[in-house]
Amino acid sequence: MLTIVNFKAYKTSTGINAVKLAKICAKYKNVAVAVQPADISAVASSTIIPVLAQHVDAVDYGAKTGWILPESCQQNGAVGSLVNHSEHRLQLSEIKKTIEKLRKLKMISVVCASTPEMAVKIAKFKPDVIAIEPPELIGGNISVSEAEPEVITRTTRKIRNIPILCGAGVHSRKDVEHALKLGAKGILIAHAVTNAKKPAKVLKELIQD
Repeated sequence: MLTIVNFKAYKTSTGINAVKLAKICAKYKNVAVAVQPADISAVASSTIIPVLAQHVDAVDYGAKTGWILPESCQQNGAVGSLVNHSEHRLQLSEIKKTIEKLRKLKMISVVCASTPEMAVKIAKFKPDVIAIEPPELIGGNISVSEAEPEVITRTTRKIRNIPILCGAGVHSRKDVEHALKLGAKGILIAHAVTNAKKPAKVLKELIQD
């Protein structure tokens, strides 16, 4: 099972706290973290855990002030990036360009989709991983596997050649087990870990490694 912990931009998971949390996550198998661009170097150099950028732009070297250059993230230790998270949505054309840019750099693309229909469209671009997460459930205490299990099954039945992760509201081992039974290959989680008083305990329960 693959687990990606999205650190977002919480105080508990940025700066020095990003390194501390990443070291906790690194104790478990098949766990990767998605961190703020400013934290990539510190996290990658302090742990052996795979590090993803939370976002990159499909741009090349040049006059691109304010844009996030994929090459820069890669040189600082990122092995890939999240793409089209619900908090940073992209047009389909930009999703395609970003996946192609990451592929050119041999970086991993983990593309978020809000609906099974969007997931199918994204699958045509051949990303490495697709995370299905209805935005209305993100940050809540009800998992998509519980509230809308058909969202997962409609995705996994239509997309066979790309691993599907379950995101949005995952907060218990029961949620994880249900998602796996529905065909997901892992989970994309955030606040259940980043805002936990004891993130190690939460991870252990979720992953049961």
